[in-house]
Amino acid sequence: MRRDIMDLVRSLGSRIGSGLEELTITTNGSQLAKHAEGLFAAGVRRINVSVDTLDKERFAAITRRGRLPDVLAGIEAAQAAGLAIKINMVAMRGVNDDEIEPMMAWAHGNGMGLTLIEGMPLGEVGIDRVDSYLPLRELHERLSRRYTLTRLDKRTGGPARYVHVAETGGVLGFITPMSHNFCESCNRVRLTATGQLFLCLGQEDQVNLRDALREGGPEALDAALDQAMLIKPKGHDFVLDRGSTGAPAVARHMSVTGG
Repeated sequence: MRRDIMDLVRSLGSRIGSGLEELTITTNGSQLAKHAEGLFAAGVRRINVSVDTLDKERFAAITRRGRLPDVLAGIEAAQAAGLAIKINMVAMRGVNDDEIEPMMAWAHGNGMGLTLIEGMPLGEVGIDRVDSYLPLRELHERLSRRYTLTRLDKRTGGPARYVHVAETGGVLGFITPMSHNFCESCNRVRLTATGQLFLCLGQEDQVNLRDALREGGPEALDAALDQAMLIKPKGHDFVLDRGSTGAPAVARHMSVTGG
C-alpha cells in the first residue's frame, strides 16, 4: 500500500530505546517474503500475520484476492529472518470455525502463537454478521473439553487474553470485543496514512493531526494530541443481534485504521 513502508519502519525502529519500547507489525503477509529481513534489520522482533484459513480457495474468497502460498512463503521467510510470529484468525461460524483446531495445530507445530478474534461490525463485508458471529466464550468451552487450557499472565500491549495449551505446547489468545469488551482498559488510538487519529475502533471520533502539524507546527500537534486523549470515547457501541438493522456499526472498513 505504501512504497516507502520500509523507510517508515526504519525511521520508527531507530527510536527503539529512545522513547519507543518496541515496534511490531501486523500484516496480511502478501509482501512479507520481500521485506522480512529488512523488518528484522530495522528492529522489529515480532509480527502478527492475519490468516483466517489454510484452504487456498477459502482464503481467496475471504480476502477477495489474496494468495495463500504467498503468505505462507512470507511466514517462512520471516521465521528464517528471526522474527517471532503470531497468527491472527477471525473466527466465523459457518465460514472457518471447522478450521480452528487444525489452525492451532499448524501454528503451534511451527513455533507460532495463535490469537482468535471475534468478528466486529465494521464496513460491508458481504456476509451475514449475525449468522457468522461466533462468541469466543463458546469456542473456549469447546476447546477446553479436548485440550488443557491454562490461563497465562502474558501481556503484549494489546487486548488479548492468553492460555497455554498443554497438548500442543503453544499459546492461544482470545480477543473478545463483542462478548466481553475490554474498553475500560483500552489505551489504543490509531493513526491513518492521511493523518487522522481515530480514538476508538468502534467510533467515528477523530482528530486531524495532519492539519494541526501543517497549520501550527509541533506545538499545535502536541495540543491536538492532548485534546484527543481528553475526548477518547469510553467504549464502542457494537450491537450484533437479530433486532439490529444488519448494517455495520461503523461504515469504514477495518483496513482504513488497522487492527
